[in-house]
Amino acid sequence: MRYSFLAGAIAVALTSNTTYAAEVAETEADAAEVIQIIGDKKAARTVAGSSAVVAPEQMEVEVHTDINQLLKTVPGVYIREEDGQGLRPNIGIRAAAGGRSSKVTLLEDGVMIAPAPYSNPAAYYFPEAYRMHTIEVLKGAPLLRYGPQTTGGVVNLVTTPIPQQRQGQVTLRMGENNSRDIHAYYGGTEGAWGWLIDTVQRDSDGFKAIDRSNRDAGHDIEDYLVKLRWSGVNQSLTAKAQYSEQVSNETYAGLTDADFNRNPNRRYGLTAIDQMDNQHSGLSLTYEADLADNLNLAVVGYRNDYKRDWFKGSPSSLIAAANAGDDQAQAVLDGELDYQGLSYKHNNRAYESYGVEARLKLNLHTHEIELGLRDHSDRMDRFQPVEVFDQVNGSLVYQETIQPSGGDNRLEGADAMAFWLADTWQATANLKVQATLRYEDVDTFRHQFGSVDRATTPSSRSSNAQEWLPGVSFTYDLNDNVQVLAGLHRGFAPLGGGATATDEPETSTNYEFGARYQAQDLFAEAIFFRSDFNNQAESCSVASPCSNGATSGSYVTGEALVQGLEVQLGNEWQLDGARMPVSLSYTYTSAEISEDNALTGVQDGDTLADIPEQIFSAQVGLLMDNGWDNHAVVKYMDETCVSVGCQRSDSPFATTESLLTVDWMSRYPLSPQTTVFLKVENIFNEQVIISRLPYGARPNKPQTVSVGFDYRF
Repeated sequence: MRYSFLAGAIAVALTSNTTYAAEVAETEADAAEVIQIIGDKKAARTVAGSSAVVAPEQMEVEVHTDINQLLKTVPGVYIREEDGQGLRPNIGIRAAAGGRSSKVTLLEDGVMIAPAPYSNPAAYYFPEAYRMHTIEVLKGAPLLRYGPQTTGGVVNLVTTPIPQQRQGQVTLRMGENNSRDIHAYYGGTEGAWGWLIDTVQRDSDGFKAIDRSNRDAGHDIEDYLVKLRWSGVNQSLTAKAQYSEQVSNETYAGLTDADFNRNPNRRYGLTAIDQMDNQHSGLSLTYEADLADNLNLAVVGYRNDYKRDWFKGSPSSLIAAANAGDDQAQAVLDGELDYQGLSYKHNNRAYESYGVEARLKLNLHTHEIELGLRDHSDRMDRFQPVEVFDQVNGSLVYQETIQPSGGDNRLEGADAMAFWLADTWQATANLKVQATLRYEDVDTFRHQFGSVDRATTPSSRSSNAQEWLPGVSFTYDLNDNVQVLAGLHRGFAPLGGGATATDEPETSTNYEFGARYQAQDLFAEAIFFRSDFNNQAESCSVASPCSNGATSGSYVTGEALVQGLEVQLGNEWQLDGARMPVSLSYTYTSAEISEDNALTGVQDGDTLADIPEQIFSAQVGLLMDNGWDNHAVVKYMDETCVSVGCQRSDSPFATTESLLTVDWMSRYPLSPQTTVFLKVENIFNEQVIISRLPYGARPNKPQTVSVGFDYRF
């Protein structure tokens, strides 16, 4: 059924009699329908805080299904890869480390998209990058309008907008490892009504080979989006519905260092039955009205439901023992030695997240005032039975199922009320000041059950956090070309569903200041940032164990200081018969504990986990007048600490390895409607230990070649 749908979509596109007009080559969006927090690249260069936009042009050129690779071009964003495919990204921004993106506010069209943003923010679900129109990253004091995580930054994923007239597009890409990716949409606006149907279909065998198994290491994904919009006199109503399914044969197990050095793309036979199976659905209804010439109201109601079962083993002790030289552990991993009592857990969880958010904007000439309110609830139901297998003659033989209790059988949730007041004041012709005050009131709970039927009284815990989060930022135009900016705000991260009444949320004081220069096609920006934590905390999970080894709750390391410098530089040169745009970004970060903590054992000067010292990217294009475009993207990331204080360890397993990759894309128009492209990722086939979490050494994606086409109609 799935492939008949795809064939039908392509056939409709290729046989359409709709006349294509060059002036609508790009989707023309109804600005009110697209919920953005920044806007375009030009707007990002004037925000009273640091920001960046991955524009539609970059999305089209890179045809990326991997959000990690797109965000690696944004300064101040740190990526810890895990599966090499970007299925479950670990995104960090500035002082917010990247474990499951739990310290970053994730939005889709302005609405929180993490499975349970307050009680369980770990992003085991992430929207398909392939169906996004643009990606916005906002840092500094202006992010206080969004929350709840307000230390590092906000990532807003903007979906395909409803076109102003009937049009559509099919993008098909095929490549190595039997990978097939398609993005297709069709929509338009007629009179008061606008509509859009959008789908992404992806499947691949993956780039890893599993010992003694005919199962591939790939994935199968389908994603559907529908929008319907009504526009009346000074008001509009937009409905959005999304549904997706994913089956991915992914594992938490990496490799020993010795096995990685021999073949980084190997997977142990013990992981052959590991598989993630999940479904996500989302609904939102947005009402917007101009109540007066200077007064606008926007109200959005939303609900997201997510179910997943990640069935996977936990061979961390075997990998650790083999790394330490245990020949028997290595023989078990190789399938050469029988082994009893291998546990495979159904990491089975159901999430729900729902709420209402309202924004009232008042324009008073020199003041633009926004008053906002969010009433939100989220829940997580964890029921995780364990299946026990023996390894016999290199094969897995089922023995029994152990029903869940304790930590594997629990309910968690949060109820939150947030309020914010923001004033953007054009104080003078050159000075713009933005002041924001946010208030968060969060109640969390956990009920942990001792019986399968949950008939017994659970052990419970709860917490409450109430935080006032002020912030102020400004920009000042020194002249037509030079602008300076600065900001100060208080950061906050919710406690999560496992918190107790005595726990305190992570808070920080965050500063930034810098300057921008713009002259014709030249843009340069340098911003210094600093985050001073009162009680820096790591969010613990099996995917991202804390530095003390904990896999749930939080690990509070105490006072910490993260500071650094972000630099952007871009220009475009006009050549004979061509244009050459170039953009560079660089980030230097120092992330350390700033005071000894006798309780946890961390020391002043200990390096924090998951934050690289240096990251760099360069994008170079050669755009010929005949329409043939070529682009190269260079990305570099330094090694990172696996756990806090790695600089005091002489263990070879304490850090990841630095990585430099180069991607190349070439696009050629066959007609005004059709463009063909060739993409080579990781041209030099550079593979390193890009991560050591969850269990063992893990590689980045090897050299991969793909071809495809865009067809607009």
